[in-house]
Amino acid sequence: MKCLVDGDIVGYRCAWAAEKEDVGIAVWRCNEMLKNILLETGADSYQLWLSDSTENNFRTRIYPEYKANRSKQPTPIHLNVLREYMIKDWDARIALEMEADDALGIDQDNTTIIASIDKDLLQVPGLHYNFVKKEFNEITPIEGLRNFYIQVLTGDSTDNIKGCIKIGAVKSLQALLGKGTEEQMFNRVKEL
Repeated sequence: MKCLVDGDIVGYRCAWAAEKEDVGIAVWRCNEMLKNILLETGADSYQLWLSDSTENNFRTRIYPEYKANRSKQPTPIHLNVLREYMIKDWDARIALEMEADDALGIDQDNTTIIASIDKDLLQVPGLHYNFVKKEFNEITPIEGLRNFYIQVLTGDSTDNIKGCIKIGAVKSLQALLGKGTEEQMFNRVKEL
């Protein structure tokens, strides 16, 4: 099975964990995390993806406020070195004009497993591995659609995307209960 690895999350987690350490510690952590992901998933091959720059992201062109609430957050000091390390030593690829999770979703099929902690990816059917919680999950097509429509209703404050007023996780889930097709889910979301 091929493991599709979210290199953004690996890079950020390792860079933040080694923020007060030498860059060599950050690289070591990154290498260990990647080796463990492949070992834990039993992968016989992998593709590591990294996001393109924010300026090149198609979402920013469509909606300039996308992730604008993050602009003042600092970047970990070793992040760029880790990105270069993953490109050079792990053959990471840049997801041109999009984010790593987009590329993971595009590449996912019945021969792959997504390794990430990004909840947005739970909209993508197939096998998933949360490498922080050490949990495997299989998302069915209908579960993926439901997760998508829940997020349409609730929005995503992390990405500065507004949802429907006064509709959170509980109300959105209740609104979609019993809706077994995409058309039913779409119509219910449209009503709300």
